[in-house]
Amino acid sequence: MENEKTNEEVIEIVTEKKRKKWFEFLKKIMKVRYKKPAFMYLGEKIDEPCLILSNHEGTDAPMSLEIYTDFPMRMWGAHEMNSGLRKMYDYQTKVYFHEKKHWNLFLARCFCLLASPLTNMFYKGLNLISTYKDGRFIITIKESIKTLQRGESVVIFPEKSDKGYLEELEGINKGFVLLLESCLKKGQDVNIVCSYFRKSDKVYIIDKKVKYSELASKYDRDEIAQVVLNRINELGKMEFTSEEIENARKEIK
Repeated sequence: MENEKTNEEVIEIVTEKKRKKWFEFLKKIMKVRYKKPAFMYLGEKIDEPCLILSNHEGTDAPMSLEIYTDFPMRMWGAHEMNSGLRKMYDYQTKVYFHEKKHWNLFLARCFCLLASPLTNMFYKGLNLISTYKDGRFIITIKESIKTLQRGESVVIFPEKSDKGYLEELEGINKGFVLLLESCLKKGQDVNIVCSYFRKSDKVYIIDKKVKYSELASKYDRDEIAQVVLNRINELGKMEFTSEEIENARKEIK
């Protein structure tokens, strides 16, 4: 049996976000809907593979990251969004628009007749990491580890959204901790970056990096999830001057 490769042999540093040309063109069009945010970094900018944890705020948070950041990354997303047009239509109609955004079900079905084909095309370009609620979650873990080893960050929106996307998160899913544990077992101590997208003033607050091992030495799995939940909510309440926000917004190309 061949020896396993070391981390140094496996890791391939990716220096920029690579998307297909048609997808980059589509993102330019989508800037009409998703306006430029101000990224307020409390520490260093993202220049190495990290695990980024954020609130969701509908599609605004993920699209702001995809359209306006330049660091390589892949996001976690419900596997239904990667499973073809029919499953995507069912998921968008019943789960996303009806259950999470509280749309009338009939209205959601009508809207998704137009929206789902476009969303299906967009998600093919987005290259999501599919997530599952059963034993297949191991696939998510393995794909995420490979992504980090290639030098890409992984973005997760872990909030519990049974009541919709709230300004202050009330709960958090702990799947990201399982990923961090798996990475550490393989010798990769991943940096965690908490973040919060505030839709009211188009501000994305990006926290300082913290090594997973630092948290794991102090807290158990449930406590780590609570620490992350509290920090994301704290970020959402931070205040900045209009000058600070405008200067941060100007830095984005």
